[in-house]
Amino acid sequence: MDEIRGDGVRANGDRGDGVRRNGSPDGRDGGDGTRGDGIRGRAGGTAPVPLSVLDLVTVGQGRTAGQALHTAVDIARLAERRGFHRYWVAEHHSMPGVASSSPAVILAHLTARTERIRLGSGGVMLPNHAPLVIAEQFGTLQALAPGRIDLGLGRAPGTDGATAAALRRTDRPGEGADDFPQQLAELTRFLDDDFPDGHPFSRIHAVPGPVQGTAEGGVQSSARPPIWLLGSSGFSARLAGVLGLPFAFAHHFSARNTVPALDLYRASFQPSAVLDAPYALIGVAALAADEAREARRQVLSGALSMVRLRTGRPGLVPTPEEAETYPFTPMEREFVDDWLGNIVHGTADEVRTGLDALAKRTGADELMITANAHSGEARLRSYELIADAYGLPDLPAA
Repeated sequence: MDEIRGDGVRANGDRGDGVRRNGSPDGRDGGDGTRGDGIRGRAGGTAPVPLSVLDLVTVGQGRTAGQALHTAVDIARLAERRGFHRYWVAEHHSMPGVASSSPAVILAHLTARTERIRLGSGGVMLPNHAPLVIAEQFGTLQALAPGRIDLGLGRAPGTDGATAAALRRTDRPGEGADDFPQQLAELTRFLDDDFPDGHPFSRIHAVPGPVQGTAEGGVQSSARPPIWLLGSSGFSARLAGVLGLPFAFAHHFSARNTVPALDLYRASFQPSAVLDAPYALIGVAALAADEAREARRQVLSGALSMVRLRTGRPGLVPTPEEAETYPFTPMEREFVDDWLGNIVHGTADEVRTGLDALAKRTGADELMITANAHSGEARLRSYELIADAYGLPDLPAA
């Protein structure tokens, strides 16, 4: 019998539930076979680390979901043109101001409108879905854009408990999160098509997937998207470290936990066929404008949107004009001040200085910038200004 360590991982790297520390039975990382390729980015211009984009596909008052999704295309294409490393969308539900409830659908749309940039989920909330469904969705994306897809996974519902119950068709909303390691193991098996003989799912195959390469006459590549674990606390940090997977931390809404979570990830990390050293990115709320006052106006609308969300009144992202005149209560004002304190905002030079300091303080290997504002124009302008501040290349449009 394999030795079982206290963390539930077998000494040979295999978990009792089927998750191996290398995340793949033959050492594949979803790329070209070298550890970290397809995961590690390359810093451009004067940026201290690679820069990427996290898009919530926000919908402002007076705007439609269709307009927000068109803006998502514009942002992804701008990110590609300016040399950002990857573009991710995040799964949220039952939030009028967020149009990213179906990451795989948005990403499929973007595969046809980009050529180089990595596309992924930041993330798919795995407890909301059957692992086979996610394996097939991301196998399809991999077939559409080989070598450009990331599969970021979270264990939170991305919504309230009632909505989570409706998604999962269960009256126990916390059930899926508790089972996350087992769900991850099952998803990994489907992606690699390697359930052992005798397993109830050994004759089930995620398609598109490796089975099409092993079938008679098959020429399908066995590569699949690399798995990232996402988190805002220590659970996924430790699990990602034990499994030797890349880790993404939600600094943009859990700033106090960032350094402890990254320290835990690094301390827990065990080299794997996926990575020989830890690789962690952090999501950062940042918005640049031509003037510092305008940047403040833009981020204030996002702060008001969060106040309403936290008090059970989710809605469309308000205009800067409404946010400026909104009568915040003392408690709401305290929340807003704290919230804005974690957003890097101002002129392009001020944002660059703030991002540099954050990268140095946390030791993050990559910064994934999310720019939340009422209008798509403000968000596009922000990414352009940040790219200019770091001297990122202006590549020909794909």
